[in-house]
Amino acid sequence: QVQVVESGGGSVQSGGSLRLSCVASGYRYNTYCMGWFRQAPGKEREGVATILSDGRTSYADSVKGRFTVSQGDTKNILNLQMNNLKPEGTAMYYCAADVRPPNLRCAGDHTYGGRDYWGKGTLVNVSS
Repeated sequence: QVQVVESGGGSVQSGGSLRLSCVASGYRYNTYCMGWFRQAPGKEREGVATILSDGRTSYADSVKGRFTVSQGDTKNILNLQMNNLKPEGTAMYYCAADVRPPNLRCAGDHTYGGRDYWGKGTLVNVSS
């Protein structure tokens, strides 16, 4: 069973920064395909960022130039550096993961919500 755990949420003022981290565990020899999503109060969940199999990054238009997604020291860690946060960025941020054999590419871009394993989320609150 894969476990996905997010950390790093908190409260900041508009223009501030936060760094989220996500750790997936449970499979030792497979590839984790991971992505960040968020859901604001009263809104649908949206994809925020991911790293594609070829190393390229994929971002929602609303966060381009302000958020940076990166892999941690090991491939089961996905970080999200969020700079110049805006009040509309207030949301629960979720990390999600798929598990695939090493020879298979990860599916989809930052919008791909069909991932099998989801964390419980970490809350980001941005005040104006």
